[in-house]
Amino acid sequence: MQFEASDVKSEAVNGGIWRRSHYLDRMTLKELWVAYFQYPAIIAYILLSAVSVGVWFAHPAGALQTAAAVGITVVAYPLVWYALHRWVLHSNWMFKVPVLASTWKRIHYDHHQDPNHLEVLFGALHTTLPTIAAVTLPIGYAIGGIGGAAAALAAGLVTTCVYEFVHCIQHLAYKPKSKIIAEMKKRHMAHHFHDEKGNYGITNYFWDKVLGTFYDRSERPKKSPTVFNLGYTDEVAVRYPWVKTLSGGVVATGHPRKREGVPSRRAGGEREAA
Repeated sequence: MQFEASDVKSEAVNGGIWRRSHYLDRMTLKELWVAYFQYPAIIAYILLSAVSVGVWFAHPAGALQTAAAVGITVVAYPLVWYALHRWVLHSNWMFKVPVLASTWKRIHYDHHQDPNHLEVLFGALHTTLPTIAAVTLPIGYAIGGIGGAAAALAAGLVTTCVYEFVHCIQHLAYKPKSKIIAEMKKRHMAHHFHDEKGNYGITNYFWDKVLGTFYDRSERPKKSPTVFNLGYTDEVAVRYPWVKTLSGGVVATGHPRKREGVPSRRAGGEREAA
């Protein structure tokens, strides 16, 4: 299945661009922009940001309070993301609980199974929105009441949009012109294709450095055997079968392009990580 720019244009006009699968390792930057701004979750974040701004105008906080609410939210995001990514998304406890197995599968297992599959790269709204609200609203309200809470929520939603786009760029068949983003991509590709136990940041690796999980591939010469399945092996699935059942009985371990039944894709997005 080929992903052509003409397909994007025609489907965008018809409003059907998200009726099929998209793979970032065979998309251009232009195609990503088109798909990104039509993805339901991104649209929801943008609309809710606008609503939050409207709430701020109805119940404005002071300039310093607003700036503090926004600033603290933006500064707190890398730590929150690191904690969630390392101790929740890469946990070995969620798939053991039947009611959480499908959530874990959707929010991260599927992404590691096929890192360039765009639909499962984006966070699921039923998990992201409560998390964003839980992090930002208390901070903002403590600083500036309703107005502060609205400002913090808007900042959190916009920051999430930025995170999601940078995350897409890291998997896209595209070499970033920015050295900073290129370095982010290098670290994130190592996380997905070499060793998942590290480089948990997306736009910021400060907490990886502080907590000892920042690494370069040369520092870990041996590839992790669980980089694509996060430790959910066939042996584990015997005792905890729910994710395997939801996945159609497949617990994949090898590179997505080399698995039986997976169509060959243009390798640009994974060239440095394959």
